[in-house]
Amino acid sequence: MGQGLSREFELATLAQPQYWDEACKHLAKRDRVMRKLIPKFGDGRLQSRGDAFTTLARSIVGQQISVKAAQTVWDRFTTLMQAASAGLQPAGVLTLGAQRIRTAGLSARKVEYLCDLAQHFESGTVHVDEWLRMDDEAIIEELVAIRGIGRWTAEMFLIFHLMRPNVLPLDDIGLLKGISVNYFSGEPVSRAEAREVGDAWAPFRSVATWYIWRSLDPLPVEY
Repeated sequence: MGQGLSREFELATLAQPQYWDEACKHLAKRDRVMRKLIPKFGDGRLQSRGDAFTTLARSIVGQQISVKAAQTVWDRFTTLMQAASAGLQPAGVLTLGAQRIRTAGLSARKVEYLCDLAQHFESGTVHVDEWLRMDDEAIIEELVAIRGIGRWTAEMFLIFHLMRPNVLPLDDIGLLKGISVNYFSGEPVSRAEAREVGDAWAPFRSVATWYIWRSLDPLPVEY
């Protein structure tokens, strides 16, 4: 189970959210800000890409560095994996080993994180094939047990990979800034205030969060 996704899971993650149109109607009806924001971005919507292991590995590589730097290191890492005929799979990471992975420009700590991630997938400690049936908090609990993955990364994974409809990532700076700009005339907001705004978006808080991000940057958010 640790080396791949079931066909059912693969199809589910690559599709666009079936709930999007329903969510937009719900949010526009209940929230004055969403009523104005949603029409501005046409047919844009959340999309999932890649498999679970690749998505999480990429999030680890990109931690605490610029987007450009992260892409450079990621390209080196994937080239290294391909050159070793390892493939971007958990077993390939473990076979390649920490010393060779470091030659891609990764810090020792990030290499440790990648190897720990690979070990969790390879051993089946994370129940990839069961995630469709598990609730959000149960998945977050599994993911934060992996070194280098905190709650924010787990929530981004829920939104952008599993496309869960009702995630409110209160540790996300962009979300807090967007709520400040759109709901509080630019005044700083607390987590409690952001949660109160977000509670009104349920059961489609992920969708509203996506539009809040778009209000700050018209380019679609990807993770």
